[in-house]
Amino acid sequence: MLKGLQDLQILLETARQGSLSNVARSMDMTPAAISAAIKRVEQQLGTVLFVRSTRNLRLTPQGEQYLQQCEQALTTLANAEAQLHSQHTRLQGQLHLSLPSDLGRHQFMRLLDEFLQLYPQVSLKLQVSDHLSNLYRQPLDLLIRYGVPADSSLISLPLVSDNCRVLCASPDYIARHGKPDSPLALSEHNCLCFMLADRLHNRWQFSRDGEVLRVEVSGDRSADDGEMVHRWALAGAGIAYKSHLDVRDDLAAGRLLPLCQDWQGEAAPLNMLVPDRRQLSPLIKALRQFLLQRLHH
Repeated sequence: MLKGLQDLQILLETARQGSLSNVARSMDMTPAAISAAIKRVEQQLGTVLFVRSTRNLRLTPQGEQYLQQCEQALTTLANAEAQLHSQHTRLQGQLHLSLPSDLGRHQFMRLLDEFLQLYPQVSLKLQVSDHLSNLYRQPLDLLIRYGVPADSSLISLPLVSDNCRVLCASPDYIARHGKPDSPLALSEHNCLCFMLADRLHNRWQFSRDGEVLRVEVSGDRSADDGEMVHRWALAGAGIAYKSHLDVRDDLAAGRLLPLCQDWQGEAAPLNMLVPDRRQLSPLIKALRQFLLQRLHH
């Protein structure tokens, strides 16, 4: 087998132009490099492909037969590459997916709009909710969720493995109530809690230098919708413990400020969940690749 496609391209151009110097100029190479490529192929094949003279060269019968097959092979490879580059125009169909409330309405709304522009023959059907969805009972193609799925039979494909929760509050809240100097001081603050499946998440976990700290918090409001907690935090109602992905734009813009930064928040990896690897269609794979690129940008 030949080591590269460039040697085949050199052979074809030499056969067309009949001159080493002309081929060298057209391919921005030296005549010696062109000659070496031809000799390399002839040695690998154990046959002479060109009859050389002082001024030009021509194909031998063996060379004509071989180059005809090579031209067909290169055409096939070029067509395959063109089809690969135009794959986005061929992807089509509908994807039914479930997204967390806060992430879906903010980060993912923007990303999915961009995805649809890249793949105009694709349509999306979205379920935006923090309530747990059942992939086996509901007509869903995939879920996007934080954390490790409770159902171990689901196939989990990482999107952002190093995402974690961050303690944050608005500048207005901090101006009125001050900053907690450690997670233990959260007992003195109004904390905005999230509920999932009627379970109140009011035990917030932090780590530092191998030390793990779990703090029970309380506040005057809680919700089973992550976006509601996010809005309360922006409005200055209290301190939130949110996924960094949910609030990173607000942190960057100064609408929310990080607190107790010497402590690491609890891990909150973002995953794409599907019921079976056989359901990883080209469309789902394209969506995952797109999200991986954009979320890590």
